[in-house]
Amino acid sequence: MVYGVAALDASGRIADSGVVRALGWVPGTRLHVHEGAGLVVFRADRQGVFTVTGQGHLRLPAAVRQWCGLAAGDRVLLAACPADGLLVVHPPAAVDAMVVPVHAAVLGGGRP
Repeated sequence: MVYGVAALDASGRIADSGVVRALGWVPGTRLHVHEGAGLVVFRADRQGVFTVTGQGHLRLPAAVRQWCGLAAGDRVLLAACPADGLLVVHPPAAVDAMVVPVHAAVLGGGRP
């Protein structure tokens, strides 16, 4: 797994060249994008409607941003699995859902 953190810009772009490079994606790589359980999944797909931009950025479609409650400036956790050619984008709400219970258990209950 390769991880990164990136901020979403006003156009829905995410830039993390290390993660994109680890996946072997270059500008023009066609991608399939879908949302599930509050996460966004990118997968290289020759029939994909979306592409890696000329600058190597990924663009989250507006509908996906709305479904996930994402706005410009939000920081997202990127988790890439190069072996499977997948990138999972974790919005802040998804990160909270994973981290808060662990912190509560470690810190003895309650939100940190």
